[in-house]
Amino acid sequence: MTDGLDRLKILINSSTPIVVMETSEEMRAVSLVRSACSELNLATFEWSIADGLVRSGSNAPAEVHKATPPAVAQQSGWTKVNAGTLAQPHTALSPGSGEADRLTRAVMSAMGPEAATAASGNSIYNTREPVQALANMESMTVEAVFILKDFHRHMDDPVVIRRLRDVGQKFSTNRRTVILTAPELTVPPELSKLVEYFDLPLPDRDRLHEIVHDTFTRLSKTYSLKLQLDAAGVDAMSANLRGLTEEEAERAISQALVTRYALCPETVTDVLEAKKQSLRHSGMLEFVEASDNLAGVGGLENLKQWLGQRRDAWENSAREFGLEPPRGMIILGVQGCGKSLCARAVAGEWKLPLVKFDTSAVYDKYIGETEKRIRKVFQVAEGLAPCVLWIDELEKVFAGSGPDSASADAGVSSRLLASFLCWMQDRKSPVFVAATCNNVIVLPPELIRKGRFDELFFVDLPNLAERKQILSIQLSKRKRNPAEFDLDKISTAAKGYSGAEIDAAVQGAMYAAYSEKKPLSTQHLLNAIGQTVPLSTTRAEEIAALREWAGTRAVPASARDANSATA
Repeated sequence: MTDGLDRLKILINSSTPIVVMETSEEMRAVSLVRSACSELNLATFEWSIADGLVRSGSNAPAEVHKATPPAVAQQSGWTKVNAGTLAQPHTALSPGSGEADRLTRAVMSAMGPEAATAASGNSIYNTREPVQALANMESMTVEAVFILKDFHRHMDDPVVIRRLRDVGQKFSTNRRTVILTAPELTVPPELSKLVEYFDLPLPDRDRLHEIVHDTFTRLSKTYSLKLQLDAAGVDAMSANLRGLTEEEAERAISQALVTRYALCPETVTDVLEAKKQSLRHSGMLEFVEASDNLAGVGGLENLKQWLGQRRDAWENSAREFGLEPPRGMIILGVQGCGKSLCARAVAGEWKLPLVKFDTSAVYDKYIGETEKRIRKVFQVAEGLAPCVLWIDELEKVFAGSGPDSASADAGVSSRLLASFLCWMQDRKSPVFVAATCNNVIVLPPELIRKGRFDELFFVDLPNLAERKQILSIQLSKRKRNPAEFDLDKISTAAKGYSGAEIDAAVQGAMYAAYSEKKPLSTQHLLNAIGQTVPLSTTRAEEIAALREWAGTRAVPASARDANSATA
């Protein structure tokens, strides 16, 4: 909160005429503006289509978060915040103070006698219509900040745009600022040079810890809640809430507390499920259960060794050693050879949250909206850090970002690539990007160079030893003892088969055995393999070309074994 407050104060003090705050947390945005204006001794007014222009805080006090850490006391494993720290400070511009009233009267006087007459009802006279409200604001001379709520509903009106441009040009000469708040807002080109964007930061772990405490205290006044969670449990709950906004976090905590009537270990899992639902509803990121680990992946010894060396690189000890967190990897290769399985297994092996980026949902029909969506993805991913960000089929996102993309999609793909490259290069948060790719040839070279991704791995069709491992893993998953089957014979027969094709053959053999009312046998597996035409036959030319490209440009994911029959 402190960083956001300082940034907002800088924008106001530097005479920024228009500040756009795209957020669904309207109450938090208004509270932050009130806090900034209170510290800067500026009057604050709010406008909505329902109430017109009113003095900010006339109906509700502003909430101010102090930068100084609260005094704490340990009791029953709970970190308690001193009530005096959370008390609302009475500043020079708090509602009811003399300075605030003086500034308000000055504003009313600048607007004319009719506004002063209407001030007794809080709403300034004749300001419900946006055009008239902007005209009144333009006529003012008093330094103040004006919060315009849900103004995106009026940004398609040319008269409103003209008035807002006039206000912005006049406000740029002194400390007067218009702040537009809306869930989404498209700024027309006429205003682009007058606008600065301000993003509400996601709460960090300390702030989430405060929200847990405040929510429990508030609900304890209404419900009989039990405190059964120690400090370590509260830390785990705060970690599970990372990536959510303050309002989303408070809602998830409230629902968990009201469901259990206690702050208990079960609520830690409850808020994690709430976060999964919230990310799923966002339409761009999906929280994936990382139940697999690298032990469930057959072969790929080089890749496993590389990941094993970086397993603890997120710890503070690694940072003190001089290491930076790994940035990510691209896994390319033949379809069905375990690329996506590896991406999921990384998170399970490292015990990190896994989020999948829905590449199809990021594109929007409106110009500029796609770039906003990708920035939102980056913001949420960094809020979840440390985590693994899984991008499946990377070429479908950036394949159209070449020099001629402007004629195809107005340059959206190129701008999307530029945003992604900038984030990959400059990000500080420990987000490991696990990307898979089937056709690396169509990717732009600046995306796959070192510095963006740490390594480029090529996953080929499994060799004989790897096919035996895959068969053993698939049979064990289906409650069969691999020792009861002739794995050498089956693996030899499966030459040229991908891991997915071997999995499908095992499934088909089990259907055949079940229909015959017989136990699964080696012959069932051989028959199933013999009835399948593998991808290595139907797409032989493409696979050969991919192997030739990766031979000198990528690191083989599998260890080379001269004694193994390669596919």
